[in-house]
Amino acid sequence: MASKTKNISVNPFRVSGSLQAPPSKSMMIRAIVAASLAEGTSILRNPSFCDDARAALNVAASLGAKTDIKPDQISIEGGLSPQEGILDCGESGLAIRLFVAVASLFDKEINLTGSATLRSRPLSMIEEPLRELGVEISSNKGFLPVKVKGPMHAGLTFVDGSQSSQFLTGLLMSLPLAEEDSEIVADHLKSTPYVDMTLKLMREFGVGAKHFDHRIFEVKGRQAYQPRDYYVEGDWSGVAFLLVAGALGGEVEVSGIDMFSAQADIQILEALELAGAGLERGEDAVKVSSAELKAFEMDITDCPDLAPPLACLAANCRGITRLKGAKRLLIKESNRAKTLQEEFEKLGIKIELKEDELWITGGNVKSGNVHSHGDHRIAMAGAVAAIKADGPVNIEHAECVSKSWPGFFDDLEKIGGIVNETSI
Repeated sequence: MASKTKNISVNPFRVSGSLQAPPSKSMMIRAIVAASLAEGTSILRNPSFCDDARAALNVAASLGAKTDIKPDQISIEGGLSPQEGILDCGESGLAIRLFVAVASLFDKEINLTGSATLRSRPLSMIEEPLRELGVEISSNKGFLPVKVKGPMHAGLTFVDGSQSSQFLTGLLMSLPLAEEDSEIVADHLKSTPYVDMTLKLMREFGVGAKHFDHRIFEVKGRQAYQPRDYYVEGDWSGVAFLLVAGALGGEVEVSGIDMFSAQADIQILEALELAGAGLERGEDAVKVSSAELKAFEMDITDCPDLAPPLACLAANCRGITRLKGAKRLLIKESNRAKTLQEEFEKLGIKIELKEDELWITGGNVKSGNVHSHGDHRIAMAGAVAAIKADGPVNIEHAECVSKSWPGFFDDLEKIGGIVNETSI
């Protein structure tokens, strides 16, 4: 099934089979940044070729990294020497928040831009911290495009982490190259597991930072990234959809995943256990089988990307599932809280937003037409929701899955999915 197809119809189906996990775009983009900052050549194995990863590779190349792309690995020769110009981050929120910090290292005027949904995602939280570190920065009233001119100096800065931890990641990855030591104070930090992912990857590339209760971060200056051979681990946010599919309609085994991963979305295993799905854990694989499912409660504050697959799971649970942390869903590729509410209502499932919680009432999923809103995870949720529906679920603008998982519909077919192009 071609991933560029705009409109997709998924019929109810029996889930059966095994799959390799898609590579993590989050770890891929972090690895691209680390490899670009290293003097020498790094090899990234099991690479992601999703749209966001490709955008990050293009930005790295624009900054002076040399890339050699093969189907099973990417070589990146680091040592950046940027010229004044424009860096296009596509639709990647992670790429813009990492590379705006990286671009600030240099005494060049560099413009950063993006497309589609990224232009509506706020970036105001990056401006004052960069100014505190000596960077000249301007934006379009807190949105793209953004213009920076460094060099970024070491020092003390304060970061608001209430909306995202991604800009903190950008500073953590950039400040080791400053001339002196730095300290970052992160207020209201959410998604701390993603910060742990960053710190772990930094250590693997030879640099480091210390934190005190995920609020104060100390970064030594004059460090040097080391090139390395790096394997991109499987993506738990993508795996979550596959595991939920198994819980709904049969059995699926997913391999190539780190069972001790720092990725926040590994919490999908806890949700499946709470819901009563059959669950078998291996060294690097998980098998999930369907069972009678019951409603559950879970805090997704640190793993907001789980909301769409959990909505599919909860829609098939007996009772009302409560997901805390719904405010984290407001500023994604779409307002995911509102989008999930609107699109699942079309499928006969009631979702209520009550302050910081989503209440999802399980029931019988109906056939219907849903719109992705340009959000890759909403498109995937529509496809997985079709498994137990009473007829086909049609997904408009399903091509957006290529943002994180170009082969999503192909993989769905490998476990029994009945996927067709449609004009809706």
